[in-house]
Amino acid sequence: MSFTATTHETASPPFAHDEERWAAVVRRDRHADGLFYYAVQTTGVYCRPSCPARLARRENVQFHATCEAAEQAGFRPCKRCRPNATALAEQHTVAVEKACRIIERAEALPSLDVLAAAAGLSRFHFHRVFKTITGVTPKAYAAAHRAQRVRDELSRTNTVTEAIYDAGFHSNGRFYATSSEVLGMTPTKFRSGGHDISMRFAVGACSLGSILVAATDKGVCAILLGDDPEALVRDLQDRFPKARLIGGDDDFEQWVAKVVGFIEAPALGLDLPLDVRGTAFQQRVWQALRAIPAGSTASYADIAQRIGMPKAARAVAQACGANAIAVAIPCHRVVRTDGSLSGYKWGVERKRALLDREVAS
Repeated sequence: MSFTATTHETASPPFAHDEERWAAVVRRDRHADGLFYYAVQTTGVYCRPSCPARLARRENVQFHATCEAAEQAGFRPCKRCRPNATALAEQHTVAVEKACRIIERAEALPSLDVLAAAAGLSRFHFHRVFKTITGVTPKAYAAAHRAQRVRDELSRTNTVTEAIYDAGFHSNGRFYATSSEVLGMTPTKFRSGGHDISMRFAVGACSLGSILVAATDKGVCAILLGDDPEALVRDLQDRFPKARLIGGDDDFEQWVAKVVGFIEAPALGLDLPLDVRGTAFQQRVWQALRAIPAGSTASYADIAQRIGMPKAARAVAQACGANAIAVAIPCHRVVRTDGSLSGYKWGVERKRALLDREVAS
């Protein structure tokens, strides 16, 4: 199926205008750190946007793209936020990445004191920094990592018990108490490819081709786009080879209609319960994608910056590619740094069409 290409104007880069920069300074936005610096004429000092110092009067503030530009203009670095030092956020990111590797290698969750010492931070400060950067606590990160290990082990071990212990759980009872939350189903059903799990689905048509919507009892777990309805059904079957697929009833058809309506007229919005499964990192990326307003775009680097991991742009791209819920988790709103369209699981032409409609709505 072909689509008519139309000109798409991407949104301006973040903090491109002084009004946006001043607003970032007022709210002490850490996402703006490194993108620009502000200087105060009455003090002769320049700072990061997130500097906790007392807010200066707007008429005394000017903006600079780099530390060098601010210093060439006669300003000296703030001693409080140290804008010309290695970004504190980067230091914290390195420390947290080190802690994450320790958690991933450990059979049992290391104590907070051990993790904090490895990161070179106090116990309290480490806990706060870890949650700020990863979006979860060290305990929750360990649980998510262990859950992924369980999924991997269930796919290759001979018994469920063996998988549980190999993944680091030291008690069957402790794991089974949380197995439905960890896996979305019992471990036996997960291991058998979704055996005995009922999944409603329906295939419809829209101006972008065929569309399949599938849902568990928790919410929508897949929205797939393509040219061939049968190929979409096979894709769903490959994801849950032993699940019991049930054709959607009239109520479920309304969900499909909502998705189609959103594709055709994005201004309608889309509010459906979702059953989203992924790693802790993927979940954070997908949450950031859902925060991109319709009609706007963001780069992979922007998303990496927003989740507190500025060096993870490539991993962000991989998380976008792993997204199985089109439009509801809008990975189509992510573009290259120069604003050009990058790859899209369901075709770049569909991506262009979605963005054009959102801009026009």
